[in-house]
Amino acid sequence: MKKVIRVFWEWVFSKTTIDEKVIATVKETKKRVKAVKAEIKDVSDAVKEVGSQIGDIGDAVKGKARKGRKKKDVK
Repeated sequence: MKKVIRVFWEWVFSKTTIDEKVIATVKETKKRVKAVKAEIKDVSDAVKEVGSQIGDIGDAVKGKARKGRKKKDVK
């Protein structure tokens, strides 16, 4: 009897398109959430980099030499 009910239930669900639409929407939402998280991480890394370099502007205004790797002479 349980097998008959299970088979009937699966048949009923296979005929509905609402469940398929919900599943597709959930998959698309998860994919978008992952993409948004990756973009937020990229933006936060860029903001941190800008924050670490913002002090160099004041040094440049004061006339101090650049920090970091020296430029190579191109011949």
